[in-house]
Amino acid sequence: MKTILHKLKLIFEDPTLRKKMYFTFGALLVFRFLANIPLPGVDTNQLAVYLEGNNILGLLNIFSGGGLTRLSIIMLGVSPFITASIIMQLATFMSEKVKAMYQDEGETGRKKMAQYSRLLTIPLAFIQGFGFIGLLKSQNILGELPTFEFATILIVSVAGSLLLTWIGELVTEFGIGNGVSLIIFAGIVAALPQAVIRFFITFDPTQIPTYIIGIIIAIVVIYAVVIITEAERPIPVTYAKQVRGMKTMGGQSTYLPIRLNQAGVIPIIFALSILLFPQMILSFASKLNVEVIQNVSNFMLVQLQNQWIYAALYFILVFLFTYFYTAVTFDPEKIAENLQKGGAFIPGVRPGKPTIDHLAHIATRLTLFGATFLGLIAVLPIVMQVLTKNQSLTIGGTALLIVVSVVIELVKKMDAQVSMREY
Repeated sequence: MKTILHKLKLIFEDPTLRKKMYFTFGALLVFRFLANIPLPGVDTNQLAVYLEGNNILGLLNIFSGGGLTRLSIIMLGVSPFITASIIMQLATFMSEKVKAMYQDEGETGRKKMAQYSRLLTIPLAFIQGFGFIGLLKSQNILGELPTFEFATILIVSVAGSLLLTWIGELVTEFGIGNGVSLIIFAGIVAALPQAVIRFFITFDPTQIPTYIIGIIIAIVVIYAVVIITEAERPIPVTYAKQVRGMKTMGGQSTYLPIRLNQAGVIPIIFALSILLFPQMILSFASKLNVEVIQNVSNFMLVQLQNQWIYAALYFILVFLFTYFYTAVTFDPEKIAENLQKGGAFIPGVRPGKPTIDHLAHIATRLTLFGATFLGLIAVLPIVMQVLTKNQSLTIGGTALLIVVSVVIELVKKMDAQVSMREY
């Protein structure tokens, strides 16, 4: 406790850290102000009913920082930028040129990747905005929109997304923590008071045992998320002894950490994108004047609204995308090559192909556990709601995973800043 109080004291006493904190807090206040400026002509009651009954858009509301709740000028949030960043990361897997730029050019290569992500954000924001506005228009949330008003709302929403992305990058540069993650975090936290109020409004005294069990499950889930987020498998590594002149170098033993959940929340974003796309297509198709297409589209939409079917599809997609993204980001061949160049080896494993196979085998087993856990956490709120018949009981899920990850990352960065000031 003394150590924590001492570090908090250092944070507020150090002018540089204090300035970073004030900048971060101010940027988040601007974000919340923008999130409360609605687009014109919105039926808020119809919007609330539609979001509450739509699991996919409800989860995408998390990644927009709560912007979809009021259909504000930043309704797209940082989602287009996140999608652009994911596409650029996937490009490193599909293109040797992009991969070399990212891995071999160091900081310069990462800056180029970030710039390409920003440029790609613009067309993605237009595509996503067009799809969202069309979908909401088909649900009578925006009513009948003339072409000029449709284009105006589209441009405003794209501009809001780009502005929010810029604010996030300013926080990353001049504040504390990752700005984009903090924006999503702030959107989730801002929704908590409303969730608490809704819980007390729908409170049923006969459900007290269910609530107690829910609280216990929530504590267990939070503990499990923290453990899994921080868990890693240490692989022992030994550096071979090298004699240079009169000196003997190397011979030291260390370890190579491989995280249990290397993909973070990226697979969930992938899964949401895949689940949202057919729903948007089917919503448009259901409005066509072709009876066969209308019947098929309405049938598929009803199936997607079934919570058990949705949960099963969601779990499978999260599971598969966890493996896919881990394969993109974790390169056993590159790691084995770097170990060999540094004169290091894994005890009991020969360098070269055996080391590559050994690392790949460990990563595959770890990903199996991580993918299963991530899928279960993603569908846990849906399962709890179906089993308890209580829509206010949303334990676990994507929001909790993001909150825990952001808090852990923020604490680590603040701790690093304080340690640097102490030295």
